Amino acid sequence: DRESFDTALMELIDRYEPGLVLLAGFMRILTPDFVRHYHGRMLNIHPSLLPEFQGLHTHERALEAEVEKHGASIHFVTEELDGGPIILQASVPILPGDDADRLAARVLEKEHIIYPLAVRWFAQGRLALNEDQQVVLDGRIMNTPMQLEQATQ
Repeated sequence: DRESFDTALMELIDRYEPGLVLLAGFMRILTPDFVRHYHGRMLNIHPSLLPEFQGLHTHERALEAEVEKHGASIHFVTEELDGGPIILQASVPILPGDDADRLAARVLEKEHIIYPLAVRWFAQGRLALNEDQQVVLDGRIMNTPMQLEQATQ
């Protein structure tokens, strides 16, 4: 069951004493105990501009909604599915003739930029989640997610 799986996974991960746990394509809803255990030190990457298109099939849903842009988000993991405080986002335009695969490929390129960047910030001690569940970067509370363009200036 979920609880037993998460307990075993937590025990395995904890053997390595991680400072940060990264989720990527881990298509499983984690138990509240698991999430709380790694609170403030677990990140996820999600293929949408959260809070839009939480959950699965994000590219298809973005195309169906006929939005102008789509992208990826890095966020701290909380008990709310894809609902944790957003750290960093990168967007791509939706182009005429796009299908889910072409859109996913462009989003993936951005994912490969923003996830390592957020991890670097955390490892450098620049990124944290405060007690009020707010993202703090370089000692300042981020009221809105950082956009890739801002992050690379």
